[in-house]
Amino acid sequence: MSITQTKIPAFYILPIIVVAQFCCTALWFASNGVMDNLITDFNLSPRALGGLTSAVQFGFISGTLLFAWYSLADRFSPSLVFIFCALIGALANLGMVWSGNTFGSLLVLRFTTGFFLAGIYPVGMKISADYFAEKLGRSLGFLVGALVIGTAFPHLLKVITSDSLSWRSVIITTSGLAVFGGLIMWLLVPDGPYRKVGQRMNGRAIFEIFRFPKFRAAAIGYFGHMWELYAFWAFVPVMLATYEKLHTGTNINISWWSFWIIAIGGLACVLSGQLSLKLGTAKTARISLGLSGACCFLSPCFFYTPFPAFIIFLFFWGMVVIADSPLFSTLVANNAPPEIKGTALTLVNCIGFFITIISIQLLTWLTGVFPGTWIYVVLGLGAIIGFMQRI
Repeated sequence: MSITQTKIPAFYILPIIVVAQFCCTALWFASNGVMDNLITDFNLSPRALGGLTSAVQFGFISGTLLFAWYSLADRFSPSLVFIFCALIGALANLGMVWSGNTFGSLLVLRFTTGFFLAGIYPVGMKISADYFAEKLGRSLGFLVGALVIGTAFPHLLKVITSDSLSWRSVIITTSGLAVFGGLIMWLLVPDGPYRKVGQRMNGRAIFEIFRFPKFRAAAIGYFGHMWELYAFWAFVPVMLATYEKLHTGTNINISWWSFWIIAIGGLACVLSGQLSLKLGTAKTARISLGLSGACCFLSPCFFYTPFPAFIIFLFFWGMVVIADSPLFSTLVANNAPPEIKGTALTLVNCIGFFITIISIQLLTWLTGVFPGTWIYVVLGLGAIIGFMQRI
């Protein structure tokens, strides 16, 4: 434990972890919240959305593999790793305010931000596991919920600051939040009682873990979920802008509605965790995956409905698209061989985020080929593949 850490009652630990996770994961979609401004100020292509979002995902994948291979969160205090990554991630995010940025420099900054998010989101989950080994499912629901709200928060900041401050204030604020989140984790959350020193990732396990049928089914279900999730989040503002163009005279506050459509998923994570206690984890995950897949296939119809119906549809989609996330993570963890569980979880996480790059880039390409009302049908393929698994 660091001499600077403060001993506090155990029942405060989870709320502190959740707040820290929320503050730091606001870095994830910071560029998406001000994408229109980035395109205008730096003369970017309208397709920059896909590139900058994918850069974060690729950085996260790279960081996760490196952090896992060297077991950084096991060999060093997780809280120390967390604050280090929060500070560097905040600095990379802050770099976007430089007036001399180009698309290339923005890609590097977003990649760097994603790389150090690998020491925030997964490490936050590990810290939680070090404290709540017997109630990990409950704490995981809250942590994923914090990720969801943190992801949505830059859109709300855009609304709050748009009248009086420039888009750069959104970036500065998200960086400041990340610093605050890192500090409270480091100062108030010492190493947990269940912390164990780990070893480096077992390379041979990569070729072994998918031999286990239940693990393989849970992993494929997670992959199907990830095919849809981040593409949906990235394109919520695009959906709203498409609707506005189709309905002349409609004036939509895109940032405001984007925040609520994404953020409501945080509540869904908590509710799905409670529902899984009655229906079972696998069944609840399949229901959520099936409903989000149905939203993909029905989405073209709702672009031509009255605005209240369209918003209600997006709110529902925003809930079911993420509600299965903590459930699939639980299924993957429960069905991974104990001796290679760390390697298994890391590999599945990395593959899942790599899949998000493909789906985001595919949607970006489809926007220039097909009508914007039809492109989201392709996201339903992930739900079909995941739903077919016998978890």
